[in-house]
Amino acid sequence: MKIIAVESTLFLGVRRIKLTFGYDEMIIEKIKSIPGAWWSADIRCWHLPYSDESIAEIGRLGLENGIHIQNFELLKEEKKLRYFNRVLTGEKERAVQSFQQYLSTKRYSPKTIQIYTDSIRTFLGYFAGKKIDEITNDDVIEFNSCFILENKFSVSYQNQIISSIKLFFSSQIRKELKTGEIERPRRGKRLPDVFSVSEIEKLLKSIRNIKHKAALALIYACGLRRNELISLRISAVNSKRKLLIIKGGKGNNDRMVPLPESIIGLLREYYRAYRPVLWLFEGQVAGTMYSETSLREAFFHEMKEAGITKKLTLHSLRHSYATHLLENGIDLRFIQVLLGHKSSKTTEIYTHVSEKAIERIKSPYENLKL
Repeated sequence: MKIIAVESTLFLGVRRIKLTFGYDEMIIEKIKSIPGAWWSADIRCWHLPYSDESIAEIGRLGLENGIHIQNFELLKEEKKLRYFNRVLTGEKERAVQSFQQYLSTKRYSPKTIQIYTDSIRTFLGYFAGKKIDEITNDDVIEFNSCFILENKFSVSYQNQIISSIKLFFSSQIRKELKTGEIERPRRGKRLPDVFSVSEIEKLLKSIRNIKHKAALALIYACGLRRNELISLRISAVNSKRKLLIIKGGKGNNDRMVPLPESIIGLLREYYRAYRPVLWLFEGQVAGTMYSETSLREAFFHEMKEAGITKKLTLHSLRHSYATHLLENGIDLRFIQVLLGHKSSKTTEIYTHVSEKAIERIKSPYENLKL
């Protein structure tokens, strides 16, 4: 299936919708027909006006042509949030700036800091007529009912904004809001999509670009998140001990994972070809970090070249690593450590997708004497 990834971005100071996809003449012609579509040689992508009309056109493009629009629901949700997000001044703006500094001091990731501060801006902006110290628990309940639920925002956004409100008031206002009284629906358990072992082999064998092959192989071989891969420095590879040292993973945690001998050989071949100077995988300019967009594009390009049409993402390589470890009899507690999961509950999702384990289970129907 053809895939277009969408996200909002700033271009020459104006917010636009960025579209990322592998080269496809049909998609390009369709995008050209959308009012306000521009090609940018600087950021090497097509982008559209940041408007409800553009979002509707993107949705139509996907439906009419069988194209999967990645992050489409997130884009629609963000557009709604920006509409409701009011500009703060005075006491409220100072409080948000202080909150942002607090999160930085606590070493929250840049992405988490952005999400939390945006959430608080939305919340405080909703109560434009109230001072911060006048906001009560009843106001949080009203915000949940009249803003989040009324606008049909996702469960993940609901949990995220309530968590940010709780942290903001406890750290900045020294006031505890009883967010536990708010009905917080449980997020449905979705089974991760995974490659079969034969599909992994097919994908990696078909890759001719040594950089793409080394990057994608390393994600699968060590169960990396994409930001962990692009944040690897050359020194992360300890070939003598056959270990990969991952620093500053999710939650700012470090961990070590075993590095297969065959991957070490592949990385040496890649290093001789590209000679990175700082990061293990670098952009076109030496010493600059390889971008997540470039990595994602490389993945979808190589998927297409390999003829794999299964609906999978770059993160599916990490899911596959965990699932295949489980199928090979590795204890779930070890897998938790290798993946860098804080809670064992996060890792338990893989117990539901082990095909080999499911195949070994016999239905009680087989015991019937019919």
